[in-house]
Amino acid sequence: MLKKSKLTFRILPRFFAAEIIYSVVLFVAVLVAYNILSMKTWYGTELLYPFFMWLSARITLILPLTWFIGFLIIFIYYWRRTINYINSIYEASRKLVDDNEDMIELPSDLHEIETQMNQIKQEVARNKYLAKEAEQRKNDLVVYLAHDLKTPLTSVIGYLNLLCDEKEISEELKDKYLHIALDKAERLEDLINEFFDITRFSMTKLTLEPSDVNLSRMLEQITYEFKPLFDTKGLVCDMEIPENIHIKCDVGKMERVFDNLIRNAINYSYENGTIKIIMQVNEGESEYVSIRFINDGNTIPEEKLSRIFEQFYRVDSSRASKTGGAGLGLAIAREIVELHGGEITAHSENNKIEFEIRLPNLS
Repeated sequence: MLKKSKLTFRILPRFFAAEIIYSVVLFVAVLVAYNILSMKTWYGTELLYPFFMWLSARITLILPLTWFIGFLIIFIYYWRRTINYINSIYEASRKLVDDNEDMIELPSDLHEIETQMNQIKQEVARNKYLAKEAEQRKNDLVVYLAHDLKTPLTSVIGYLNLLCDEKEISEELKDKYLHIALDKAERLEDLINEFFDITRFSMTKLTLEPSDVNLSRMLEQITYEFKPLFDTKGLVCDMEIPENIHIKCDVGKMERVFDNLIRNAINYSYENGTIKIIMQVNEGESEYVSIRFINDGNTIPEEKLSRIFEQFYRVDSSRASKTGGAGLGLAIAREIVELHGGEITAHSENNKIEFEIRLPNLS
């Protein structure tokens, strides 16, 4: 908002200027009237003579009284004008959260406040739209999840019934049915976990419990745990990580960030490709550590890339795809990184996808 002093310095000079001008005009008018009246010869029989004599005898009282009345009128005028400014700002403040798109209009003296209030109004409207859109995406996602739960559950029940009903089933067919049932059960577990993710994100507020950690070892350990998933798609993980890089962070939450980004790289990588994890330390004026996750995959369009960290947003909107979860992973990752005072960005071109995390406060 416009600083109080700016508005004060805009009104006070006008008030004092009006008072000075009024005082000068009054003084000059008295002098001119006195000189004009002095030039005339008075015989005492004129109609206005008694009045002028009465006025002359009381000039020392009437002149200050006249000046005070004028001062009071000017003061009341500017006081009412200031009150009108306050009323205008009050009425405008009520329009900040209105859903209508009408712009706020204030007197010309409040142009700066008008501009800033309109900016706030636009920001409020934008936040409302984004919140409404996120809520709609969440609701749609819950509906899709509820519908999707039926398919794997029906399959699990169906194949288990086949195993129970067919007594003479071959070992080969039994093994096939069990694997299908297991696959559908795992899919069912993934969908249920998505429900839990949505609930946790809606009901909890992330807080940090920072401690000193060897970031190099943590990344190596997390990456090693993904080896079975790498092998499933024939992926190779190429790590360029300096040894013994220490930072202060919430270990559990930062592990969740790295877990999400590595899983994301696996899901959206071409088969038999390479995932690169590169860590660099910047020791300049702003000391930070950079971790980049790079994989070969379909280029993400710019319009999707700009929204990739929004809640419940999925790059692959198809529910048939297993590459996307509830659309919360990257939103939570950004929140965790920003709580650490860092930033996370995404970049994609020429069939490459890159996420970069920058974390400050090296130990």
